[in-house]
Amino acid sequence: MLIQSPLPKVTKPIRSQFERQVQTIQGDVLRMGALVEQSCRFAHTALFNRNLSVVDTLAKQDKKIDRFYKQIEVQCLQLIALQSPVASDLRLIGTLMQLIRDLERIGDYAEDIGEVAVKLFPYPVASYMPEIEHMSELCQSMLAMSLSALTQLDAEVGLQVKVEDDAVDDCYDNLYDVLASQSISGPTEPLLLSMLVIRSLERMADHATNIGQRVAFIVTGKR
Repeated sequence: MLIQSPLPKVTKPIRSQFERQVQTIQGDVLRMGALVEQSCRFAHTALFNRNLSVVDTLAKQDKKIDRFYKQIEVQCLQLIALQSPVASDLRLIGTLMQLIRDLERIGDYAEDIGEVAVKLFPYPVASYMPEIEHMSELCQSMLAMSLSALTQLDAEVGLQVKVEDDAVDDCYDNLYDVLASQSISGPTEPLLLSMLVIRSLERMADHATNIGQRVAFIVTGKR
């Protein structure tokens, strides 16, 4: 779905070429989003199923995500420089450039969680891990919702992601209190690593919220 801009008939061939290029960029953004979503599932599997076989895959996946990010950014800049887009087109292209940054950061946090899974593996599973797992599931749900909003260019769904973010923030606050109140009679590393996980999940949720709000801006032009 593209944002249409009325232009004189003489520019129709140029406009058609522009729309094809925009569609290519949109397709690449969605493919990047699918990779990020898969990375989040891998991170979840590594940490909560203690399946470390996916950690190497996470690292390879992150490199693919980074390549998409750089490629899409170049495509957007070339489109702006060569096609002289109108205001509504600039809104779409500029917002997509911001949106892929959010996706790239979520991918980075997923890789971080995979690395934490390796470091936590030698330790017994902590009693608070089910709560962290629930927080991870909420984050994955938010990302799926934001990507659905992007696919359909649905402003209402995009804005709904912010509502879901409140639940993740509550999980973060509760888990922070739980972790901070743990008695330290053994190694401190598991606690510190768990703090890092919940912080990463909280940031992932924030970036998913950003994606939803950016989709709404593409559609409505309102922040």
